[in-house]
Formats: sequence, structure tokens, C-alpha cells
Amino acid sequence: MRALALIDGEHYAPVVRDALAALPYEVVGALLVGGTEKLRGGAPGAAGARSSGRPSSASPATLPAEDYGVPLVDALDAVEADLVVDLSDEPVLGPRERLLWASRALALGLPYVGADFRFDPPRYHPFELPSLAVVGTGKRIGKTAVTGHVARLLARDRDVVVVAMGRGGPPEPEVLRAPPTVAELVELARSGRHAASDHLETAALVGVPTVGCRRAGGGMAGAPFDSNVLEGARVAASLGPDVVVFDGSGAAIPPIAADVRVLVAHDLSGLNAYRALVSDVVLAASEEVAEAARALGRPTIRFSLRLRPVEPLEGRVAVFTTGPAPVAHLDADVVFCSRSLARRDELEAQLETLDADTYLVELKAAAIDLVAEDALARGRRVVLAENEVVPLPGEPDLDAFLLDRLAPPGSRT
Repeated sequence: MRALALIDGEHYAPVVRDALAALPYEVVGALLVGGTEKLRGGAPGAAGARSSGRPSSASPATLPAEDYGVPLVDALDAVEADLVVDLSDEPVLGPRERLLWASRALALGLPYVGADFRFDPPRYHPFELPSLAVVGTGKRIGKTAVTGHVARLLARDRDVVVVAMGRGGPPEPEVLRAPPTVAELVELARSGRHAASDHLETAALVGVPTVGCRRAGGGMAGAPFDSNVLEGARVAASLGPDVVVFDGSGAAIPPIAADVRVLVAHDLSGLNAYRALVSDVVLAASEEVAEAARALGRPTIRFSLRLRPVEPLEGRVAVFTTGPAPVAHLDADVVFCSRSLARRDELEAQLETLDADTYLVELKAAAIDLVAEDALARGRRVVLAENEVVPLPGEPDLDAFLLDRLAPPGSRT
């Protein structure tokens, strides 16, 4: 195993040299990530470390005069290596800085190893058809809305299949060829199923064939602990589409080597930086996240979400959502707005005193087994709501960006 070592100038060179020699790897280079206190050769311009993964102002001419017994390099990809070994420590690399270096190593396909930790890059399996994956940095940040937006965009001139994985997905991949109705979703809930799973939401709101899968657990870099997504991918391919859209789950990434990957991000700390580095574009929920994505060198688009009813609204309307999506734009007599779909106790209390003719419901959490059931019991009308993806003024054109990176309609990779 060929190793690239991260070292710092807070250690004396003889200590580092002996540690490098003791490693059970062939050390092919060392990268100075900061610190100058123990550098007897002076304080070179290479002492700092930028988020680019290269020491600041680094060049071979400015590296220290200390002899570490191996070549000094100025970037993680400067030599052919099989893993990165972190021999640094506080105060040069704290937890935040280490996870950024780990993210960069993983994005290069390299394990990142330290004295008492190891991160391995997630494995992505090849897929024979044109594909796009939508992934997120967490739950309820708009990922499934972006999946729906992408699927509608591509379905204008292509046959599209969506493969969605969720914590409440089916034990075997499930194909939905037609949008389920609210009544059908209620029957699913009554049978013990999670009737607001992501694949059901996508099938109901987008109207393209959808393959439902499940996953359990997720690693810090996004690998599912267990999933049936590979089986779902094979089912999707058997349907003969022009393109397959893979929908992630929370912060878990579908284990597919998609041609294009879109990250929906609300936070880029920790190993979320890895998710950005392996994505083609970052859809940022705030300017702070957008700045962090730009610092990583990723194309970035800021966006917002806007509720859109899939049917006309009638009478007095109650709105049920999981988040802060605005409702002022709705052309309706909105008499109540609940943001408690994921908080069952609050939601049950709200339903007890509610007086409305139409329930406008995001297909999330308890939308079916509580809200739709209550509506049926009271003889009220249920209208599903999708979240429209709205780029902010002055932001790049998301649709043009995606179409430019995908193979033309009808092509095969």
C-alpha cells in the first residue's frame, strides 16, 4: 500500500521521520499542512493550508529544509497513492480541518487513516444507462422536490424512471407505473405501510414510473449501511428508459456511479464537504452554504421552495407542511397553516379543532395516516402539494446546467 502522509511543523522532523519509517506502508510523499514552531529551516510560505487542498503559497522551492526521509509534495493528488495517513494533530488540524482533508481524500477515492480512525470512500456501482443522482446533506431540505423538478425537466423529451430509496421503503423494489391516488395511499397506510415514502411522493406528484427501494443507516460520507438500491437499479434498467434519476435519502447517497450528481445542501461542515466535492452542482439553502461550496470550487445555485397545489383549491383551506415553505402566494382562503406533519402530538391536537373545507398537504411524514384519514372522517377534500424549486434572482439556470451535462435524448453510455 502506497501512502501519502499529512505532517505538520509542530512536530520535530526526526520524530516525524521515525513515525513515517514505522508505518506499515510504502510512504511515497508527505504534505505539510501547517505549523512552523519546530521547523528549524524557517517558516516557509507553505506553512498554512487552504481549503483547496494545497498548502498556501506552496511550491517545492518554499518547502522547509527539514529531512523527512520522503519527498515533500504540495497536493493530495501530486503522487500516486492508495491512502492518506494523517500524522498531524492539534493545533494545526482540529476536527473541522481534519474532516475537510478527509473529504478531499475520499473525493479522490483514497481512504483517510489516523491513529484511531479510518474513513473509506463510499463505493459507487457502474450503471449502464444515462443517469443523474440527487443527494442531500440531511432530511427535509428539498431533496425530493429537486428530484421531482429534475424528473419533470427530463420527461419533456425522454422516457424517465426514478429510483427512490427511503427509510420506509419496500423490502423488494416496487414499481409504480401510475400516480397513486389519495385513497390508494390511505389504504397503504391502513395496511401498515409508510404511505408518504419518497417513491410514493415522486410517483404521485411527478407522474413518471418510479421504483421504490429502502435503506437502513448511513455512513458519515453517505454510504447506506444496507439497501436494495442495486436491485432497484436493475429493475429500472429493465423498463428501458432513456435516463434514470436516483433519489437519495436524507444524507445517504445512492450507491450508483451516476453520470451527474446534484447536491441539495443546508450545511457543508464535516464530511458534507465530501458530498459537495463528488457533486456537479450544489443547490444551496443559504448564502453561507453557497460561500462554502464556492470555496470548495463547486458550481453553486441558491434556491427556494414554493408550495404548489396539484389541483384547484376550494373553500376554506388548511395547509399542512413539514417546513417553512411560504403560503402567502396561494390563491386561496387559507384559514390555518400547520408545520407539524413530523410532530404527531402537535398535529393530532391541531386536527381536533380544525374547521376547513380543503386540506392542502405535503406528502410527508403523517400526511396520510393522520391528515388524510382525518379529512376522510370529516368528509373534507384532500389536495396534495408539491414543492416547486425556484432559483433565486440572478442565480444560474439550473435546467440549462443539467441538460448541458446529460447525454442527449435517446443516447446510451
